[in-house]
Amino acid sequence: MGIDLNRVIIDEIVLRVFIVVILFRISTSDDLPANFVFGDSLVDAGNNNYIVTLSKANFLPNGIDFGKPTGRFTNGRTIIDVIGQELGFRFTPPYLAPTTVGPVVLKGVNYASGGGGILNLTGKVFGGRLNLDAQIDNFANTRQDIISSIGVPASLNLFKRALFSVTIGSNDFINNYLTPAVTFPEQILQSPELFVTTMISKLRAQLTRLFNLGARKFVVANVGPIGCIPSQRDANPAAGDSCVSFPNQLAQLFNTQLKGLIAELSSNLAGSMFVYADVYNILEDILQNYVAFGFDNPSSACCYMAGRFGGLIPCGPTSKVCWDRSKYVFWDPYHPSDAANVIIANRLLDGGSKDITPVNIRRLFQF
Repeated sequence: MGIDLNRVIIDEIVLRVFIVVILFRISTSDDLPANFVFGDSLVDAGNNNYIVTLSKANFLPNGIDFGKPTGRFTNGRTIIDVIGQELGFRFTPPYLAPTTVGPVVLKGVNYASGGGGILNLTGKVFGGRLNLDAQIDNFANTRQDIISSIGVPASLNLFKRALFSVTIGSNDFINNYLTPAVTFPEQILQSPELFVTTMISKLRAQLTRLFNLGARKFVVANVGPIGCIPSQRDANPAAGDSCVSFPNQLAQLFNTQLKGLIAELSSNLAGSMFVYADVYNILEDILQNYVAFGFDNPSSACCYMAGRFGGLIPCGPTSKVCWDRSKYVFWDPYHPSDAANVIIANRLLDGGSKDITPVNIRRLFQF
């Protein structure tokens, strides 16, 4: 009995179509919207692994509690990783990874980049980095890929339901305004008020562009108490055991205007939902009440090499590592530990209006 080649070919085509349909249904399931992540090293999942930059974390001891170094600037998970796990997402893949193609992008993409900022000059001391403009450019590419894959109506619905998180701004102070004037003349040329106004104006345009590309649900994190990180403590020894006041004043100046911007955009962009995540308040609470949160050390880096607070040299292969990483608020000179990220993430997920407003992420996720 001979083989009907036409029938075999038809059966194979039907099977392939069936597989594509199943993948599409899995990837666009009503149970789980997509997760698009923008930001800096606080939420970078490995994009900087693929660019020429001094801002890298794809080596031990980074990732020591993640199982391996991935390019995350912490010992374990980022805030976004923890939130994603709680909501049922897998880890959102970095845009520049060669595997972030095809149906994978229908569940979301991480565009964040260590050293990146709101302003395009920010982080230039590192060489390569993806600032927020470039990250939005990359999302526009993903958007076109998704439209080509599932069509315009389904794509717009996917973006409407997706979570868009933006965690950026710290580097605009740490690696721009607060750096030596030889590198950045901004501190001499601009008052703090003018510099922050410039940041807010730029961010307004960037968030509006994301809205015009289809984003509707936004979680925008403010800048944390950067005067309390080990690098700022060691750079300003006159502060003694206290946080450095000027960087924190800059952060608070920015945060006040950011909260107003969030309210403005919510009112002006019809159909949008903007949420203001008060990371400053949460981290300040942790630092002031660190014992109650289970920490022993609220001021020093767990991964350290030099400086009273371990803040003078970035975490690297020759650094020393504290023996109990769960007892340190800070992993390295700049970034929270996994333990701190878990607390921050959980308060953004389920916290009240002092932590996140007008709704927490779990509520926003359900809209």
